[in-house]
Amino acid sequence: MNSSIIQLLVLAAIAVFLILRLRNVLGTREGFEKPVSRAEPASRPANRDFEVIEGGPDRDIIDHVPEGSAAADALTQMKKADPSFVVGEFLQGARGAYEMILMGFEAGDMEGIRPYISEEIFESFNDVVKMREEQGLKIDAKFIGIRELSLTDATYDEASADAEVSVRFVGEMTSVVKDAEGNIVEGDEKTVKRQRDVWTFSRVMNSGDPNWQLVATGE
Repeated sequence: MNSSIIQLLVLAAIAVFLILRLRNVLGTREGFEKPVSRAEPASRPANRDFEVIEGGPDRDIIDHVPEGSAAADALTQMKKADPSFVVGEFLQGARGAYEMILMGFEAGDMEGIRPYISEEIFESFNDVVKMREEQGLKIDAKFIGIRELSLTDATYDEASADAEVSVRFVGEMTSVVKDAEGNIVEGDEKTVKRQRDVWTFSRVMNSGDPNWQLVATGE
């Protein structure tokens, strides 16, 4: 077996290890063949024209979580703490944050996304980025869009005003792993993969700072 084949096998093994680490840090990816399309996926638009009838349900809340659920109660408390908070607008912001943070991580631009993630998430992401750099590997990724987005949970601590909202994303992207010479060692540039994640965003509702921060990732 010549040296070039051995080198290719070593790079392939590193790529497999990297993918397993990415799954632990982010979520799961499922590849499927289809033409790459830039069409925007269907989504639930933010609705500012909701009406809360006294004693009746808040459509801005129950459009996303079951009426009477713990999550609905938490969202209600968030709105009381900050009347400017709108669930639909939050989800639209989460949509943009998901693409920005995910693609920043793929590109290794950790300083660019640092203000939007907790220190724990930063360290976890940064460990993977450093590992890629040490192995001379690079991720070449393109974001296609978000196929599904839903609010899965919400909690609120009235004493501290700490709010957490968990959002499930099913995104679509293309990505390949390349070695230092630019050769593809894993993936296919024409294959669109589904990236499944549940991200939790946090904010202190009475702080005056409208920005949410990513504090947990899962699937």
